[in-house]
Amino acid sequence: MEQPATRDEELLAAESPAVATTHSEEERLARIREELDRGFGALKGLGKAVSVFGSARTHDGDPDYELARRTTRLLGEAGFAVITGGGPGTMEAANRGAREAGARSVGLNIELPFEQEVNPFVSQAYGHRTFFSRLHHFMILSDAFVVVPGGIGTLLEMSLVWQLLQVRKLYNTPLILVGKMWPELVEWGRRSMLHEGSELASEVDFRIPHCVNTIEETVALIRKNRAAWLAGQTPK
Repeated sequence: MEQPATRDEELLAAESPAVATTHSEEERLARIREELDRGFGALKGLGKAVSVFGSARTHDGDPDYELARRTTRLLGEAGFAVITGGGPGTMEAANRGAREAGARSVGLNIELPFEQEVNPFVSQAYGHRTFFSRLHHFMILSDAFVVVPGGIGTLLEMSLVWQLLQVRKLYNTPLILVGKMWPELVEWGRRSMLHEGSELASEVDFRIPHCVNTIEETVALIRKNRAAWLAGQTPK
């Protein structure tokens, strides 16, 4: 079944590029402000929360699906709400784990031509048309970011958080990479950017993400970080 065009697709397909640009930019700005205002109103009082990123293409029973589900079940039991993109795959698994723990299970959905249905384990869904407002909600509402193995979208989300931590637009919010694919990827970045004489990055940049192997390490790191932050200390 053919998916209906999104509003952005309709604007970009307009007959007159000049008119489309004028109206689309005015409309986008108004829409972004509305989405931000409504989102913060809807999610007011969320409390301590962890965002989980991962593939939309995993399925119940896959190792990465179970990894996300078990991680958020423990996070929920530790008193954290869980935020995902609200879609299928790892997002579903993370929302499912939160629901199983009786925790608040949030889905920040996005209008896309595909992979946009809200999964059944979301207890509170909030829809977005723009990635900007959606990512802003993720960044502002999260006490930590947990990334399990995923594809291109997961790499984008991980790298955006990493950059914001690097330039200190975010701080005291750990970026935790769970699973076997991450240490090799981080090491590849270190080798590629820190070769002799290079100034593309610094060694300290590669200390930002925490690569862990177990769910227990993930939860312990988040709890320790929040406790240090509440005590007025700088988390390590």
